[in-house]
Amino acid sequence: MSGITFDTLKYVDRLEKAGVSREQAKAEAEALQEALGEAHDKAALTTKSDLKETELLIKRDIETAKFEMLKWMVGLLLAQTGIIAALVKLL
Repeated sequence: MSGITFDTLKYVDRLEKAGVSREQAKAEAEALQEALGEAHDKAALTTKSDLKETELLIKRDIETAKFEMLKWMVGLLLAQTGIIAALVKLL
């Protein structure tokens, strides 16, 4: 059911000591155990492989961004060189 450890007997005993009837305490313990199990089942747990996959995706995106910046820098450098060459010809 769930990976969460929940001591229902201890919970029931604690409720009984507080004045709750045994039947009511058992019902509450069962309901709480079920709710915790459902919450645990719905939770998205991240694994080491998830982290590794995300790390690889981020590294790929960084490399792509570096390549795009390099393309722009070379393009701007070539455009600058062309402008300077045109200005030199005019003088």
